[in-house]
Amino acid sequence: MVGMATFSTSGNDAQHPGYLVLLRHGQTAWSVSGQHTGRTDIPLTAVGQGQAVAAGARIRREFPEGFAEGRVFSSPLRRARQTAQYAGFAGAATCPGIAEWDYGRAEGRTRTQISEAWQGDWDLWRDGTQVLGHEYEGEHDELLPSGETVRVRNTAGEALDEVAARARGVVEDVLPVIEGGESVLLVAHAHILRILTTQWLGVDPHVAKLLRLDTAHFSVLSLYKGDRVIDHWNV
Repeated sequence: MVGMATFSTSGNDAQHPGYLVLLRHGQTAWSVSGQHTGRTDIPLTAVGQGQAVAAGARIRREFPEGFAEGRVFSSPLRRARQTAQYAGFAGAATCPGIAEWDYGRAEGRTRTQISEAWQGDWDLWRDGTQVLGHEYEGEHDELLPSGETVRVRNTAGEALDEVAARARGVVEDVLPVIEGGESVLLVAHAHILRILTTQWLGVDPHVAKLLRLDTAHFSVLSLYKGDRVIDHWNV
């Protein structure tokens, strides 16, 4: 189990399988600036809070029956937990398996900044963070536009295959619940949710680069004639 705890089916005899709903967190200061935001515990902006409220309303229109108790999970990071709260899912349980990609040496830096320092056209999906030297490692405090200071830690980080394995574990946990006719909501982050989608589909995790997922937008994965498919995307 990948941090899911209580993912037992309830004996639901529904004819149709459930849905796996993926909600990305709302806007943060770094989603605006383009800084890689992995494990830095950054909060939502006021705009992000409003986005989360609107996203919750859209999800309830799509799923008016809601989600059963114990079927809503959030990343442990603050921006995801806040999104769940503002979206109206304050009872979300924490799921470490859907924490964002640990960008390690790229954390807190933009692609442009890294490319300039690396002296090459660095691409996260192609190159990963391990290609960056140990000189990129360390810790520092960074001041947000709101006046809050956050701690940024640059470590070795995770390789894409490691993130995909983590996401695959979550898929394996939720699949029996979906097959049993119940729907599950995961509130998390752009990259982990896109990578999780590739693992739901059974394709190479690099395909996640092609799946755009905007702040406070949700996507729906489902089962169709026995296949795992994308039902809706970036709603």
